[in-house]
Amino acid sequence: MHEPRDPGADGEVGYRGVTACSAVGISYRQLDYWARTSLVVPSVRDASGSGTSRLYSFRDLVVLKVVKRLLDAGVSLQNIRKAIEALRSRGVDDLAGITLISDGTTVYECRSPEEVVDLLQGGQGVFGIAIGGAFKEIQGSLSTLPAEPVGGSEQDAPAAEPEVESVGDELAARRARRRAG
Repeated sequence: MHEPRDPGADGEVGYRGVTACSAVGISYRQLDYWARTSLVVPSVRDASGSGTSRLYSFRDLVVLKVVKRLLDAGVSLQNIRKAIEALRSRGVDDLAGITLISDGTTVYECRSPEEVVDLLQGGQGVFGIAIGGAFKEIQGSLSTLPAEPVGGSEQDAPAAEPEVESVGDELAARRARRRAG
């Protein structure tokens, strides 16, 4: 079996529609529709009438796979189209070099570890929270702050601030009284 090559550089290899469908896991009907509606146009050779077949590059297959994964994640084809059009309108022709993330509704472009952009809201910036980073940050903060022993008695612990009964405590007390009688 031969190694798949990216013909974008040398133009030597193209993949027919049937091969593209098999590699990506989509139906020929989907592939044909996406090509006719310019969602993913074959870059090696587009169909130019009866008897000619489309030839897709390796990078085209990568883009097709991304579209399929976004569909599988629940993103509508309309939103996928908007996201890809937003990238193309910025002059991003090589979609295979882009990292996209999705929450199942919208599509985000991850430009760097610090910058994520919502492609469906006109490039509005959004943010992510790295849990590992927050974990390390809290560890660092706690290293200089006092901690209370859990198993010790109240007498062993330093004097604490006076307790203020919270709404949660009041509700817990009411539930306990209801269960008891």
